[in-house]
Amino acid sequence: EVQLVESGGGLVQAGGSLRISCKPSGLPLDDYDIAWFRKVPAKEREGVACISTSDGRTAYQQSLKDRFTMSRDDAKTTFFLDINDLKPEDTGTYYCVGDHVTCTWHALTKPSWYTYWGQGTQVTVSS
Repeated sequence: EVQLVESGGGLVQAGGSLRISCKPSGLPLDDYDIAWFRKVPAKEREGVACISTSDGRTAYQQSLKDRFTMSRDDAKTTFFLDINDLKPEDTGTYYCVGDHVTCTWHALTKPSWYTYWGQGTQVTVSS
């Protein structure tokens, strides 16, 4: 059974930082890249960042790359999204996703390409 379990969301003041985590299981991570998508109010789901599980290469949505950093632990068991200088418009649900999709900025524009989604973790930024 494939599972992607997110954690680390919460309530943060604007300007603060947050790290959210994802622990996938049941995925052949040598072949499946991991990405973060988010759903914020009044917008469609949007890709935030992705990482290649083979070489650690990352890609970001251009408008977010200055504040978002995706990484993984050495064992490739946990994936992280660090968010700095949080803004109220970052409020939403953040999803960890995986599939046999090469990590590129273009893939981040295609949520339908990803089969496996976590349940999401809520990030709320207060002004």
